[in-house]
Order: sequence, then structure tokens, then C-alpha cells
Amino acid sequence: MSVFRAKIRKVGTSFGILIPKELIREQKLHEGQDVDVSLLKRKDLEQVLKGFGAARGAKPFRRDRTDRF
Repeated sequence: MSVFRAKIRKVGTSFGILIPKELIREQKLHEGQDVDVSLLKRKDLEQVLKGFGAARGAKPFRRDRTDRF
């Protein structure tokens, strides 16, 4: 999955977004290909990203090295 920032643009009577060229190459996309798109407003994405990683409020993980010499 790739996340990138894009602005919504008017295209005729519809709206669209542009996919960066680097992402097109990386994902090996081509014109006419169907893709699935998920939309998150910036503030919602920030909330999702905050939830990744260790559980909030938990103590940091410390490895028990007592069995090593």
C-alpha cells in the first residue's frame, strides 16, 4: 500500500486526483488498468498512523538478557 498526498482537481464535470509518476513506475501501473482507491482526509490519516506501533501507555519493551554470558 502506498500513501501520498494529492489535491482534488476538476476534470470536466467530475473530480480526479493525479498519481505521482514514481508511484506509477513502482506499482507497474498502466493506462486503463483498474485500481482500488481508499480515501482518508489528512486528519483521519494522522489518527490512523498514531495507532500503529506499541500499545499506547505500555512500558517500553526490554529484552531479558539474564541468560547470556
